[in-house]
Amino acid sequence: MSEPEPGLVERLLRFDDRALGRSISAIEAGDPQALATLRGLRARGGSARVVGVTGTPGSGKSTLVDALVAVMRAQGARVAVVAIDPSSPYSGGAILGDRIRMARWYADPHVFVRSMATRGHLGGLAAAALQVVALLDAVGFDRILVETVGVGQSEVEVARAADTTVVVLTPGQGDGVQAVKAGLLEIADVFVVNKADQPGAERLVNDLRGAIGLAEAPPAGAWIPPVLATVASRGEGVAVLGGAIARHHAHLVARGGMPEVRRERVRAEVRALLTEAARRALADIPDAALDALVAGERDADTIVAALLRRAGEATA
Repeated sequence: MSEPEPGLVERLLRFDDRALGRSISAIEAGDPQALATLRGLRARGGSARVVGVTGTPGSGKSTLVDALVAVMRAQGARVAVVAIDPSSPYSGGAILGDRIRMARWYADPHVFVRSMATRGHLGGLAAAALQVVALLDAVGFDRILVETVGVGQSEVEVARAADTTVVVLTPGQGDGVQAVKAGLLEIADVFVVNKADQPGAERLVNDLRGAIGLAEAPPAGAWIPPVLATVASRGEGVAVLGGAIARHHAHLVARGGMPEVRRERVRAEVRALLTEAARRALADIPDAALDALVAGERDADTIVAALLRRAGEATA
């Protein structure tokens, strides 16, 4: 079993940017030593509040996240941002637009911003992203914002990773209907209509509130997602959003829901890593098996069963 790199844990606990960046890159690469470091640190975690920010493309999620960082820093919180970017079709790397937009935080030792590539993971979260969240939690960040690429139904993944899920929509794109179709209504703890200075914003707010009202009646004392309006580019409404996130966290604590939230996060981490391991194990289907299927010598179910057995042996 690999051992952590000597002195690395101490540097991570001092929020050393270079140590954090190197460790995250190593976790993404599946480096055994980096995973050993995470294993040794994990018991320190459990204090960070993890906020997922998801929604439709072009809704201004990155600008909103940047504004949320400002609100949280004003409260004295140490903040980390994990921005899950679309993978480059050529390099598989992350598009670094989020880091460019958040450049004002580079001089702040209590803010850390990292972009990660989806690397083809259909859920919108890189398989390693939840391990990165665990590392950032363990080293002492108070707030972790996870921004995901908006790809519709697969955004449900973010709900498994976050204590509070913020769904961001914008007027003029049929988002009220799309939110319901994509299942976002079910995963949102807070709805935000961003770019609320644009035509149609008030109607979208009312549509969402109406959709929430038409949903099945919640149990007594259940959280009902508020619908908020923001203009993130000007910072308008962002403090109110910060307050809603804090109230949702207080609601979870009061109802004893935090242990289950954290269990769901590690369940999602294991599921994501297992899915990625199985994807790699199943990446190559032997030509002989395909030829046998074409010739009618074998059926598809038999081939799938054999591939699953092989994948099980590879991931055991």
